[in-house]
Amino acid sequence: MIPAYEWLIGTRYLGGARQGFISFVAIMSVLGLVLGVAVLIVVLSVMNGFERELRNRILSVTAHATITGLQGQFADWPAARAQVLHDPEVLAAVPFIEAQAMLAHGQHVVGAQIRGVVPDLERTATGLAQKFTHGNINQLVPGSYHVVLGSALATALDAKVGDSVILIAPEATATPMGPQPVVRRFTVTGIFSSGMYEYDRVLALVELHDAARVYRMGDAVTGLRLAVRDPWQAPSVVHHVALDILQGPGAPTSYYVTDWTRSHENFFRNITVMKSILFVILLMIVGVAAFNIIATLIMIVKEKRSDIALLRTLGAGPVNMLATFAIQGVLIGLTGTALGAALGVLVSHNLERWVHVLEHLLGTHFLDASVYNMSDLPAYVEITDVLRVCAVAFALCVLATLYPAWRASRTAPAEALRHD
Repeated sequence: MIPAYEWLIGTRYLGGARQGFISFVAIMSVLGLVLGVAVLIVVLSVMNGFERELRNRILSVTAHATITGLQGQFADWPAARAQVLHDPEVLAAVPFIEAQAMLAHGQHVVGAQIRGVVPDLERTATGLAQKFTHGNINQLVPGSYHVVLGSALATALDAKVGDSVILIAPEATATPMGPQPVVRRFTVTGIFSSGMYEYDRVLALVELHDAARVYRMGDAVTGLRLAVRDPWQAPSVVHHVALDILQGPGAPTSYYVTDWTRSHENFFRNITVMKSILFVILLMIVGVAAFNIIATLIMIVKEKRSDIALLRTLGAGPVNMLATFAIQGVLIGLTGTALGAALGVLVSHNLERWVHVLEHLLGTHFLDASVYNMSDLPAYVEITDVLRVCAVAFALCVLATLYPAWRASRTAPAEALRHD
């Protein structure tokens, strides 16, 4: 336990009225630490929010895992689907056809990714059916040749509900004029907005049988899209069910399996790397505050050399002097870290709202969805990040107190009192 007089002397030196400049420097040290910790927490929270929002939006559009024929066709998919659904970890398995096409409307021609779906089953695989801004997925009925466009794709085509668009498939048809691409007119019956520009810009949904006719798939599909109970276990689940269907009737001799963690691995890897880099860079702000603590304590030690000498002559040992001045650095560290953590959490929880207010006042938009895949600035505070930042900041502050406190403990009484 620290004796009461060491605590009393340490706190008095830190905030004494006669040391106005020293107190001012101490306050600046605390403010620097507050800002450093707060900025670090806010930036990490924004990265967490971006990663979490990106993951949720990806999972709302794409399946947790897919099994596709290696040659692009999965022939006897009903039997394979029935076998996959026997796995208790699989919540849904839906057939799909996926292919490239050109969509034309008026003078606009845009490349698109066509996905053939079964509306009733699609609701069980992803949340895309709940992302419609116009129409609904039930309007995709066999033989109707209806299409649902992503919001950005509809904007690029300048198409709206009720318009007709021309689908140009790369499948060749033999004609007297030579091979010609398949051309089919579709009617726009819906528009969805997933919140992911990458999908809203290229994805178009049609009914499965209509896609099969256009791409001449017959009764085959591209593959099965799976929804699993725990998305984080998708890699192991899809591997397990793939081995099961390999033994089933009608299974392809070779097929390809993937999951959402592989399909978007670069996204999340970049976020993780960027988060680590920003942590190290912004930690320099905390380091500057730690240097301020060193300067503050060194000035106090030089100012109080005679007081230290008197205390030493009255029986205080080097350890007592070390504790007296270490208390000051610890107090600065605790105060700055606690206030910085509170400020960082407060800003993170209200950041999205404040950014919207600032955008409204400035009449601008900070995030371009075509670049960042989202137009908002989400923030999600993880307690582990807060604890890590606070621990590192406090550790730096404690280290910053060691040298000045050591110098105070090494003060020689006779040398300090020689000219007093």
